[in-house]
Amino acid sequence: MSDRLPPLNALRAFEAAARHLSFAKAASELHVTPAALSLQIKNLEENLGQPLFHRLNRAVELTESGRTLAPGTSDAFERLHTAWSAAKRLQDTKSLSVTAGPAFTAKCLAPRLYAFAQAHPEIELRFVAGLRKMDFDRDEVDVAIRYGYGPDIGLHSERLMDEGLYPMMRADLATRYPTPESLLDAPLFHDGAHDFMDPPANWASWFRANGIDETPAPTARFSQADHALDAALAGGGVVMTRTSLAQRYLATGQLVGPYDIALTTKAHFRFLCVKGMETRPHIAAFRDWLFAEIKALPTGMEGKTLISVEELGV
Repeated sequence: MSDRLPPLNALRAFEAAARHLSFAKAASELHVTPAALSLQIKNLEENLGQPLFHRLNRAVELTESGRTLAPGTSDAFERLHTAWSAAKRLQDTKSLSVTAGPAFTAKCLAPRLYAFAQAHPEIELRFVAGLRKMDFDRDEVDVAIRYGYGPDIGLHSERLMDEGLYPMMRADLATRYPTPESLLDAPLFHDGAHDFMDPPANWASWFRANGIDETPAPTARFSQADHALDAALAGGGVVMTRTSLAQRYLATGQLVGPYDIALTTKAHFRFLCVKGMETRPHIAAFRDWLFAEIKALPTGMEGKTLISVEELGV
């Protein structure tokens, strides 16, 4: 028995028909007639020496051979599509696809993109706000900015910035709550974007770092960091959040952090791309611009006493 592969078109016809369990839908997807697709599958079955489908009155079902062949052909065409897309992207230096979390996109990137567009009018930026783990080839993304611990195996990874976490509020609220102890009576916002941290960097940790064992229940809980920040900007309460997201509000005085202690954590923002792609002109241009923008801003930790949550303990 020969192990020579059958024609690619026949395998493609089978893969589509197996996925849809319909010759008509597969033919429509591949832009051929149902008769032409049926002939390709018939030739494939003759090549194999056994049927791949049970033909029913108005439907088809995979035979045992069909069920054996289907996963492999589906994976193979998916990998082929991914590889083809990746190869084509190597030629594209006119557009740059970047993914970052919703809060980082809204609070750090979006307000500054006009400056990048002015400096690099030849590059079209495409942004995808999201938090899931990226497959750079499958998702057709050039750069990812992610917050967490890593590791970033097989990727070019750079730490984007240092940061701290501490209570932030409007200046008018700060006059009402002049000490850490006074925050026990303040409306506190919980930022759920930090819940993954281990050990936690939350209100309980910050109060403990200040020698206060009591932790009041939050007035409100937010699942997104930018929503928690917006609530604090509106004057509704005090948010425990990261300086990386609040830099421009701290720099302009829209928010203040009046207390001495800031928490630090091993979690951090990273600039990620496929290893070896960091030197490509459009990626390098965005990377250099982004790091320069971050470096030009105050860190928000000036004059703070930094306490690591890893050293503080649970």
